Amino acid sequence: MKKHNFSAGPCILPQEVLLKASEAVMDFNGSGLSLIEISHRSTDFVAVMEKARSLALELLGLEGKGYKALFLHGGASLEFLMVAYNLLDKKAGYLNTGTWSDNAIKEAKLFGEVLEVGSSKDKNFNYIPKGYSVPKGLDYLHLTSNNTIFGTQFKKFPVTETPLVCDMSSDIFSRILDFSQFDLIYAGAQKNMGPAGTTLVVVKEDILGKVSRKIPSMLDYQVHISKDSMFNTPAVFPVYTSMLTLEWLKNLGGIEAIEKVNENKARLLYSEIDLNPVFDGYANKADRSIMNATFSITVKGLKDTFETLLKEAGINGLNGHRSVGGYRASMYNALSLDSVGVLVDIMSEMERKG
Repeated sequence: MKKHNFSAGPCILPQEVLLKASEAVMDFNGSGLSLIEISHRSTDFVAVMEKARSLALELLGLEGKGYKALFLHGGASLEFLMVAYNLLDKKAGYLNTGTWSDNAIKEAKLFGEVLEVGSSKDKNFNYIPKGYSVPKGLDYLHLTSNNTIFGTQFKKFPVTETPLVCDMSSDIFSRILDFSQFDLIYAGAQKNMGPAGTTLVVVKEDILGKVSRKIPSMLDYQVHISKDSMFNTPAVFPVYTSMLTLEWLKNLGGIEAIEKVNENKARLLYSEIDLNPVFDGYANKADRSIMNATFSITVKGLKDTFETLLKEAGINGLNGHRSVGGYRASMYNALSLDSVGVLVDIMSEMERKG
């Protein structure tokens, strides 16, 4: 039986994307060669890269606005480093909302002064900081839009003249935003776009080339832009699968269409968490993520029963991160409302057993 995949990443992908990707591994474009055998410089794959980059800008509404889309290596973890290498000349600000922003801060400190403008560490990151002020004179302000581990998400972003950098690894393409308010966006593909192995970077060109240091070629955004993401051999399969996923999203009606689906999924699950005395949500209600719902069982002795029912129903990937414990339901774009319904039915049954 096909599992209901609530894994936090690598993410669930649309079935039609998986089928097309698997076919391409055997025979790409009727060439008699596998996608993972052909040259990345071939006409067929160059077309894939160009389409993937074009679709990313189109879906984000950033075409013709001075942005470039790149597919790079190293995941968000390398971007923690690359952002600072390319943008941090003197001082940068960071909002600390969890493990990943904490890691980004650590890397940035290698390159200059870092101010922690706001933090939710005092309550183990179960809320999004508010009431902070953004100091003047920052090279950029960095934030993480969605926090997979703790289940929190920015609903509003700071209005500031300071360039905004955002790690959107786990909620990119999931909701309508004015993406032009950000000067650089990065996202590991494996959360909501494709398999692990490539990272989408969308950067406004006019913020680059301003640091005084020399940047190694492999870590220089301007080098990758000049080579159309082909400075070195790209991760052909993850890029192709990401392109298919972006095509799927466009055909579905784009971000506007998927946002409605995602809101329905989140509403269904959070309603059950709030109404069912057997369960308790972790994140502050005003800051709850529509991508990652974190919760725990409040009634002792029911954990084994709950997990047995999950296994019997074919539910996968629900265990919470060790930093929080409990459970985490990741409801990325390709997860169906029906899958969320299966989970909610089991939770309702737990209330009867409790």
